[in-house]
Amino acid sequence: MNKLIIFDLDGTLAESKQPITTEMAELVAKILTKTRVAVISGGALSQFLKQVVAMLPMDANLANLYLLPTSGAALYEFHTSTSLSAGNNWKKIYEERLSEKEAHTIETMMRAVAEETGVINFREQSWGERIEYRGSQVSMSALGQQAPVALKKAWDPNHTKRRMLQTHIVERLPQFEVRYGGLTTIDVTKHGIDKAYGIHKLCERLGIAETDTLYVGDELESGGNDEAVYKTSVQTKSVASPSDTERLIESLLTAS
Repeated sequence: MNKLIIFDLDGTLAESKQPITTEMAELVAKILTKTRVAVISGGALSQFLKQVVAMLPMDANLANLYLLPTSGAALYEFHTSTSLSAGNNWKKIYEERLSEKEAHTIETMMRAVAEETGVINFREQSWGERIEYRGSQVSMSALGQQAPVALKKAWDPNHTKRRMLQTHIVERLPQFEVRYGGLTTIDVTKHGIDKAYGIHKLCERLGIAETDTLYVGDELESGGNDEAVYKTSVQTKSVASPSDTERLIESLLTAS
């Protein structure tokens, strides 16, 4: 068993923006009794609490769980000594926050690129907000933050649309980090802030070598939103779906 296992969220532990299943929750709780576990993804902390933490059994060992929202631009740890209401027991260790001025600049460029490329039409129906300021990240979701999973999967299966958006935004915002997020999303953070940054910071804080760490994700291929992980020394395991991740966790538990 690795000293630390880091999971991507959407497409790995759960379907896009959906809660983890009861079966997944039970498996995550079991592995939390064996080793430290982290979850890293582009969503805000509230998304992690809703998708993962709220679904875990009451007796889950949350002291072994670490949350890295906005693709590692922030880190939260569980502290039992603070209030248990409204998620306040999750203590922020760091956050590479964007200023409101920076966020405004990023949103303006996102809207301009969407119009120029014709990839996103802001006048068409959306499911929730298309652009969201998450403190340490600005995210643009083509169909809206709460679009049905089936529509998200059908929108850009070959990354063509996201690649076009990313390329044009990078040209206009070279001082920021621009990458794919979820199935329909482009995320922008401060320069150099990505999943590799989050992994470096977490391993350093825990005193765990990256070589003793396993990263599990569904987009480890070139151009995928897990690709930045290859800038670290962690071990990697590619999965195709949450069901695939369940089988992996079961095998890790069996071998431990």
